[in-house]
Amino acid sequence: MSEEAPAALSGVDVPAVRTALIEWYEADHRDYPWRQTENPYEILVSEVMSQQTQLDRVVDAWEDFLSRWPTVEDLAAADRADVVGFWTGHSLGYNNRAKYLHEAAEQVVSDYDGEFPEDPDELSELMGVGPYTANAVASFAFNNGDAVVDTNVKRVLYRAFDVDDDDSAFERAARELMPAGESRVWNNAIMELGGVACEKTPSCDAAGCPWREFCHAYETGDFTAPDVPTQPDFEGSRRQFRGRVVRVLGEHDELSLDELGPRIRVDYAPDGEYGREWLRGLLDDLADDGIVQVREQGGTTLATLEQ
Repeated sequence: MSEEAPAALSGVDVPAVRTALIEWYEADHRDYPWRQTENPYEILVSEVMSQQTQLDRVVDAWEDFLSRWPTVEDLAAADRADVVGFWTGHSLGYNNRAKYLHEAAEQVVSDYDGEFPEDPDELSELMGVGPYTANAVASFAFNNGDAVVDTNVKRVLYRAFDVDDDDSAFERAARELMPAGESRVWNNAIMELGGVACEKTPSCDAAGCPWREFCHAYETGDFTAPDVPTQPDFEGSRRQFRGRVVRVLGEHDELSLDELGPRIRVDYAPDGEYGREWLRGLLDDLADDGIVQVREQGGTTLATLEQ
């Protein structure tokens, strides 16, 4: 513990708070399979899949993915179109995550001889691995991370210790609370707290929240929290149609706009609102992400998956 605690944690019994949370987590927590491994490749796959996807939906996809590509070397050697097709087939959202995951595997094999870097800063050098994911892999694979600060953690800190709704304040408080050298158990525990006890609608007593005796919100009954952005509806979204494009192109070698259009939406009309111009915009986005290849031949626009 630093000599000068952040103002938000003044008066907080930090050792007691730490002990209560860790004991609560170790006594009972959701038994996701990636919590049973310290393999950085397996953990990276789980982290990428879990971005804006409910964890319960990720389990089967994660197990299927590792069954097909069990090592980072297997994934690096895979055909990228197969990886993207898997992503689409398991409804895992933005397909560029699959592309980046494949590129990250290639980097680990070519630049690190198949051995993952252990430091969050080095892990951030991998394609598509941002600071949060890098820190999660460093924490859960190597016990070498910083305090995780995601939406759930912010909600917990805001409610429990009345931390200001400010990123730097959340980061200071999170660092202060995490026991040195225990990022693996601590980050798992505090995220579990936010996921099962301190959700948007809290279930303090039902979940046996270990911080009730310390919690400002529990004491006052005021469970407001910072605004949490909601994910746009998937049905009818641009993201949904991008996924359909990838799935359909995965079933055909190459299609023209007017062959592809009716296969992804029933109201496709070449010159209509959802016609060639709209579809070309989707394809250009996917091409920018390196997922689709678009070419012109004899006045016809043709699309195929990037190989």
